[in-house]
Formats: sequence, structure tokens, C-alpha cells
Amino acid sequence: MTRFLQLHYLTIYPPSNPNRDDLGRPKSATYGGVPRLRISSQALKRAARISDVMQHDLAGHLGDRTQRIGEVVRNALMAEGAEAEKAAKIAEGIVDVFGKVDAKNKTRTRQLAFISPDEKAAAIDWAKKALAGEKLPDNAELKKLVLRRADGAADVAMFGRMLADDPDFNREAAVQVSHAITTHKALVEDDFYTAVDDLKEATEDAGAGFVGEAGFGSGVFYLYACVDTALLLENLGGDTALANRAIGALTEALAVATPSGKKNSFAHQTRASYIRIECGSQQPRSLAGAFFSPVAGADLMAASVQALGDMVQKLDKAYGACCEASAVLDINAGQGSLAEIRAFAEGCLAHG
Repeated sequence: MTRFLQLHYLTIYPPSNPNRDDLGRPKSATYGGVPRLRISSQALKRAARISDVMQHDLAGHLGDRTQRIGEVVRNALMAEGAEAEKAAKIAEGIVDVFGKVDAKNKTRTRQLAFISPDEKAAAIDWAKKALAGEKLPDNAELKKLVLRRADGAADVAMFGRMLADDPDFNREAAVQVSHAITTHKALVEDDFYTAVDDLKEATEDAGAGFVGEAGFGSGVFYLYACVDTALLLENLGGDTALANRAIGALTEALAVATPSGKKNSFAHQTRASYIRIECGSQQPRSLAGAFFSPVAGADLMAASVQALGDMVQKLDKAYGACCEASAVLDINAGQGSLAEIRAFAEGCLAHG
């Protein structure tokens, strides 16, 4: 039976701009008829992937999202003593396994490809065989020898990938991550700033050396993520221990990692103030509806926690219990710990 792990986070962001739009301003959305600040799913997933916790806990089981796999292969051959020209030529024969070749740089693909460690190792291995004089298989056969439908790449297993030219080797994402939005009405604010030229003489004009404008915002953000544990296990080739470790690392990373946009300017080093984690075989459901009517009041976090809890009760009353087990971390109430939340997450597969 499929088991779903559902993760709900409430996180306070101070004045900051962690995820910018095309104009450099904080991303936003209209929800419930009022403006909200927003952090995109893509930014949150990348923050989790490159976080210290995932890099440490899943070392050796993380893929690379890159256009430069041909350069990796070329450099590996040169490390074996191959001449640069010959190494590049062999790499060009390997790179189109992962996507269409860039016409200007034939050691790169046009699009980013999400490549597992096993696939990278297989590509390098076949390149070394070619360097030793073995003829490479044709492209179709080489793809079957290099690409994988399942392996030990935890991030590829969680977040999926699409290979437009080779859909047989796509990975369906086992983890769904929402865009995070503020639980309350929130507007983008503007910061007018100046920079002083240290070498400017006092006899010159008193103006600044540079003036500029930057957008920022703040608020309590709700983030929802759902893990299809059966699909995760399938994507990882049945490795239960790795699947549980990946679930635990993801759970912790989403609590502690933030997108890095303008971090040096705003220092938004934040942690989730509230986490609700649920496990069960019931159909998943987001709790974003708790905030369709924006919360208000002097304590927006407390109001957000209350609204989330009310929504859980309403949905359970209307549809029956929406999970079989749950756990909560609530910093303001002194309830729970990150270690307990992670342990719960890592035991979700065993709960069934």
C-alpha cells in the first residue's frame, strides 16, 4: 500500500528577498483576493539539495544538474593522460546520451540534465574504453548502457527529471513541493539605498557615489511538501535504508535551509517555527486552505498555527482522519524537536 508523508511548515522570514522575479523584486502571488509574498518551489528544492544536511547525509547519492557532463568526461580522460583534443573528441561522442549537443560547445548539452552518480560513472567508464581503443556502441545502445530508470541518486528520485529525447529514462518525482506563500496579506516594500565613495574628496560634491533601489518583504510563510514513499522506494531501486535517510534529510533541510537570494544583504538565516508531519495511506491534502482568508492580528505566527490546526480538524471531520499518525514541532509552545520530527519521518515506511 502506498504511504504518503506530508510536511507542513510555518517559517518566519524577516525583511529579505530570498527569491527574486525578473525585475529583481520578491516573488508574489494573489491568494484569497489579497497579495502575498511567495517563494517558488524550484528555489526551495534547490536550497534543500545544496543544504549542508543533504550534502552531508546523502553524500555519494546526489546527482548533478548540469550542461557540462562532456567536460566532466573530457577532464576524466585527461587525468588518465589523454591529449586534450582526443579527450574532447571522445567526450563529444558521449555527451549526446544526456541531451541535444550545444552547437557552439560540443562538450555541453543545450539543456540542463539531471545526472546520477551511477550514470556519470558509466559515461566516464565508456569514455575510458574508447580511449583504450574500443569502439563506442551507437547512440541508442549507449543510452541503454549509461542511463538508468532507478539507482541511488536520492535527489533525482525525490525531485524527478525529464529527458525530452529519452522519455523512457524520465524519473517521476516522488516529492511534491508547493510554492511557499505568506499566511497573511503582505506587500513588497522598497529600500532606497546609497553607497559612499571612500576616496571622494571633501571638496567635491556631497552626493553619494551610487544610489539604488531594492525590493524586500517579510512574513510567515506556509510550505507544504508530500512524499510518495512507494515511488521514492521504486526510484531508489528498493533501497529502504537510503529512502528513509533521504526522507529524513529532506524533512530537516526544508526546516532549516533557505534560498540564498540577497542573503548577504538581509541575513535571512531562519528556521521553521512550526512543523506538522503526517504519515498514512490516505489521499494527501494541502492545508493551504487554512490561509485562503488571510490571518491577522498582533501575533501572525500564533494566528497561523491556530488556523492550521482548525483546518486539520475541519478536514478530519468532513472526510475522516486524513492521516494515521502525526507529530508536531511548535517552538512557541515548547513542543517537540527537530530530532523527533526527523525520526518520525524516517520511520514512515515502517509505520505501515
